[in-house]
Amino acid sequence: MKPAIAPSLAGLSFVARLSFVAMLAATSLPAQAASLDAKYQVSLLGLTLGTANLSGGVDSGGYKLDIVAKLTGLVGGFTGGRGSGAATGNMSAGKPMAATFAISSASSSESRTVRMALGGGNVQAIEIVPPIDFKPDRVPLADSHKRNILDPLSAFLMPVDGKGGSASACNRTLPIFDGAARYDIKMSYAGSREVKLDGYGGPVAVCQVRYVPIAGHRALRPSTKFMAENKDISVWLAPVAGTNVMVPVRISVKTMIGTAVVEASSFRVDPGVTASTAGN
Repeated sequence: MKPAIAPSLAGLSFVARLSFVAMLAATSLPAQAASLDAKYQVSLLGLTLGTANLSGGVDSGGYKLDIVAKLTGLVGGFTGGRGSGAATGNMSAGKPMAATFAISSASSSESRTVRMALGGGNVQAIEIVPPIDFKPDRVPLADSHKRNILDPLSAFLMPVDGKGGSASACNRTLPIFDGAARYDIKMSYAGSREVKLDGYGGPVAVCQVRYVPIAGHRALRPSTKFMAENKDISVWLAPVAGTNVMVPVRISVKTMIGTAVVEASSFRVDPGVTASTAGN
């Protein structure tokens, strides 16, 4: 597997990066504290493929996030697809600054683990087991691609600007490095909607998303060209009460085999719980 997805599901690698492991801006609001426990359903063409759980906490001093995902049903039986990830870091000037990132994924045919240590937005050390295979069309990664970046899981924390409101959570470009590939996620505000979830009911910000591959990707793959030209990608963001951040509750991506959706079925927040105690 790639660090973020089972290769048997062509076109879903982008969804996995946004789901797992795939969001930053300056803010003027004081970050406080809260813990988060969100459960997601993963579907393709309306058929449930699997589940994902996101948990952790955030406060003015730092954050801790954990995610576990697995494919279920017939697809899960064939591929055995599953993965887990974790990220920690500090809230610097109201935005996440990662310190550690790790993700492991496995299918019936292969598995891979990626670990990164970061500081000041730069990769300090990285370990990938087993190493990424050489391919003639893989765009080479340079040291510059590992600087001023955000890991995919820390990117789930979307700071809100006090002046721009929820729209500011959308209007940004995210410089993502997942250990194997460097890409930009360009987001723009597209409006708001009302949702009712287990644990949350109220408005969400709707963001339109574009994927821009930079390095580490397979340049000749049809799926790479398809995703780079894809205009049917959106993310819905909900506020985490007690903090100045929002996180995704719905991700929709048109793939080469249909529309994939990652949608929260439960979104529970406990204000006042710090990142250091969340999950203990």
